[in-house]
Amino acid sequence: MVEVYKTNLTNKNKADALITLMEDLFPEFEVNFDLDDCDNILRVKSSVWIDNSKVISLLREQQVVAEPLPDDVFSLPMFIL
Repeated sequence: MVEVYKTNLTNKNKADALITLMEDLFPEFEVNFDLDDCDNILRVKSSVWIDNSKVISLLREQQVVAEPLPDDVFSLPMFIL
């Protein structure tokens, strides 16, 4: 499972500290930030279910605003034979 969040984080040092904090609190998570992306992306990968409310709450406690980005859904055209 992978969750992707848009954030307001721009500071690499704070991002590194948040990665350490999140991986300590949630050892099943692999966390990374893409601060070069226009949405300052946070990606959380896990083999277990990711509770968005816990992630967002933790970030809010650290003065970081985050919102989950919707999954991209690709639909294939349907053909009637």
